[in-house]
Amino acid sequence: MSSTAAVRHGVVPSYLLARLAESGRFPKAAAAARQTLTAGRPPFRARIDLSIDENGDLVAQLSDAPNRTISDAGNTQQLPGAIVRGEDDAPVEDAAVNEAFDGLGATFEMLLAAFGRNSLDDAGAPLDATVHYGVDYDNAFWDGERMVFGDGDGEVFQGFTASLTVIGHELAHGVVQHTANLEYQGQPGALNESIADVFGALTEQYALGQTADQASWLIGAEIFTDAVEGAALRSMIAPGTAYDDDELGKDPQPDHMSGFVRTTEDNGGVHINSGIPNRAFALFARDLGGNAWERAGTVWYRALTGGLSDTATFTEFADATVSAAEAIDRATVAAARRAWTAVGVYEDERVPSAD
Repeated sequence: MSSTAAVRHGVVPSYLLARLAESGRFPKAAAAARQTLTAGRPPFRARIDLSIDENGDLVAQLSDAPNRTISDAGNTQQLPGAIVRGEDDAPVEDAAVNEAFDGLGATFEMLLAAFGRNSLDDAGAPLDATVHYGVDYDNAFWDGERMVFGDGDGEVFQGFTASLTVIGHELAHGVVQHTANLEYQGQPGALNESIADVFGALTEQYALGQTADQASWLIGAEIFTDAVEGAALRSMIAPGTAYDDDELGKDPQPDHMSGFVRTTEDNGGVHINSGIPNRAFALFARDLGGNAWERAGTVWYRALTGGLSDTATFTEFADATVSAAEAIDRATVAAARRAWTAVGVYEDERVPSAD
């Protein structure tokens, strides 16, 4: 099944919601999880950057700019909802609206600065989002055209707009949609989810100015309430450790191909097995050092946009990253091979030591 506009790429996996739906400890969250499980362009914009040159003259430069529109569903499931903030509007009293607006902008800035990409389609596509979707809706998703945010149930999940990694993750599904359009099933689906996690992490790291060593590599660290025994939805550097809660169970993500999960649920384990390429990227970025959105991010982005098949396997994507790394230097190639070997996608590094 190909990824299309009809597919909702939710950040909270269905297996976690299904576990929560049976909770006795969190009755409101259980009801919200059950409800969540059953629920179901403007012209190009530019901005002028003003600066003073060495002669004291005013210099005006034209650059790409985001075009954001935030709508409010009013706790219904009717999209898009009423427009409550546009690109040129001041902040409003609703924190969720402002968080969504800022998160869309942060993702746009990362894509532009790191990869020279002008929005999701690289052609200035508008960034649209809807907040306050449904009642106690326990997810955020990309529906092929816009970001949609639930408010959470208040017992287990809280507002999804507060997490920059969640926003970057969901918008990244739009980038994947406009590039390799990875099939949302099995290994290509897990790559789809993993690449979205990579971009989500890079968005946060770029916004905070964090190096790969400074970063937490957590996805959705802000969306659990204090009642949950867990740090986040996923850990890229240590898959399988993000949460361990009596009601939600233990994070099921493997960190190595030896633990690859074969299942018919979760579209063939797209949210589960994404832990393997997630760890490969985090290890790769730490190995290279510095800012992950630079060399490491560039390799992953070039692999995604360089003619990757929509049915790519982990090995095929790994090969694409190595090919992309070859355009940088031997040290980057060696680091990529070490990362894929560490997670069992490659049996050995198959490369001589970098000079």
